[in-house]
Amino acid sequence: MASSSLPQWPPEITDEQRSALTLLATTYALSHGLVYLPPADVQPPVPTSAIHAPLALFPSPFPRDKFELAKRLQRTYNVLYAHVTMDEEFLDRVMGAEQGVGRVDEFTGQLWRLWKRLRDQGIKQTRHLGLFRSDYLLHTPSHGSASLELKQVEFNTISSSFGALSQNVSKLHRHLLATTEYFNASPLLKLENLPPNDTIAGLAEGLAAAHNAYDSPSAWILFVVQDGERNVFDQRWLEYELLEKHSIRVVRQTFEQLAVSAEVVPNSRILRLRLPGLLPRGAESVEISTVYFRAGYTPKDYPTPTHYETRYLLESSVAIKCPSIQLQLAGGKKVQQVLTQPSAINHFARKITSGDYELRASWMRMWGLDENGNEGVRKARAQAQNLVLKPQREGGGNNVYKDDIPPFLDTLPPQEREAWIAMELIRTPEGLGNYLVRAGGGTDGAVKTEVVSELGIFGWALFGPDSVIEEREVGWLLRTKGKESNEGGIAAGFSVLDSLVLV
Repeated sequence: MASSSLPQWPPEITDEQRSALTLLATTYALSHGLVYLPPADVQPPVPTSAIHAPLALFPSPFPRDKFELAKRLQRTYNVLYAHVTMDEEFLDRVMGAEQGVGRVDEFTGQLWRLWKRLRDQGIKQTRHLGLFRSDYLLHTPSHGSASLELKQVEFNTISSSFGALSQNVSKLHRHLLATTEYFNASPLLKLENLPPNDTIAGLAEGLAAAHNAYDSPSAWILFVVQDGERNVFDQRWLEYELLEKHSIRVVRQTFEQLAVSAEVVPNSRILRLRLPGLLPRGAESVEISTVYFRAGYTPKDYPTPTHYETRYLLESSVAIKCPSIQLQLAGGKKVQQVLTQPSAINHFARKITSGDYELRASWMRMWGLDENGNEGVRKARAQAQNLVLKPQREGGGNNVYKDDIPPFLDTLPPQEREAWIAMELIRTPEGLGNYLVRAGGGTDGAVKTEVVSELGIFGWALFGPDSVIEEREVGWLLRTKGKESNEGGIAAGFSVLDSLVLV
């Protein structure tokens, strides 16, 4: 049975109805850009085909009051992480390579040293743009409890993806409701219970706000992307929105391309890309107002020192970065853990005008593995069945769960403990299911399974040491995965895209 505050799900349908819904869903997805590039060892330079993104056949139930709480919390988190980013002393202590995580985590240390180089040369970011996503799960505080709590999984400050595709899957479920009424399978499946989702416009609004603050109308926005990116269409929707609604042009470049094309003009520190023959009106180069990173969040994006130097070059310009290195560091798992300590959150709470209590209530218990000598590891061993261990990494597939924790701790060098945090597992509601549709499964590809749904709330903040924080909550994402899966990254292949039916 599902939790008493959630309905039994999914509704009962016949095999014929399931096949009909699957056909409607997959054809709608392919017709409306809810798509990926297909897997390939090497993506062709010009795409030749696309597949629909993995999706849920039904929207998944979620308590209305917890959805509204998550949206409120986003405004508070926007402000909190703006202040964390601007507190250089705090970030140096927590994430730095001299006294923080960067001493033992090589990737974090590399990023911090780039930031230190910039500061040593007197280069400061006058404005930062964050396109954020805060992820949550529903938590049952005790086994068999009827009450549900909203608990944060993590806060993302770089390459917060699936905003565009989440809007499209929300429209897909509305389409299925409009065309079939879901065969009257549940009284909950009504339009008023399917919340609107305008994430594309909201995220583009944040990028446009940074562009306008830069104040050079002829400048372009740079998307820094990964080579062979399969999730390219999620990014393209933002590019189209910027051009069609804001008259802002976008150029996409990998780090490899930027190593050739990018230059920072001496004295003015304007970032320009040299693209002869590829620009309108015969222009040789274009000025960049905003650098939007959809790459750079994993060590794999920096296979050579040249890649780090290219990141440094971008950071040394006056273009507004989304995110800057220091804002990327602020999104580290260690920061998330340290903020749960009373001394840390009390330090920032003075700068948060509202939502302090709800913020604290959204956190699970966390600690560092380096806590009090061997105490952090001892607690992790003793409580392994109720824990997840997290490193300073993004992108999915990096965490260690339950039975895997003790043998992992046996092999973890003591000097690397500081790079890991222990987090109490969120106990998700039992008895909820859905039909998960993978690409290539045909009309029989909708597999019914017990699931867990993770809610992400998008927001943006434009801020700097000498400017007022401008921020918004701008939409949401629901990722649904089989109950047997520990990870939640869609691009990593563990989840499907989903939307909400509020109860």
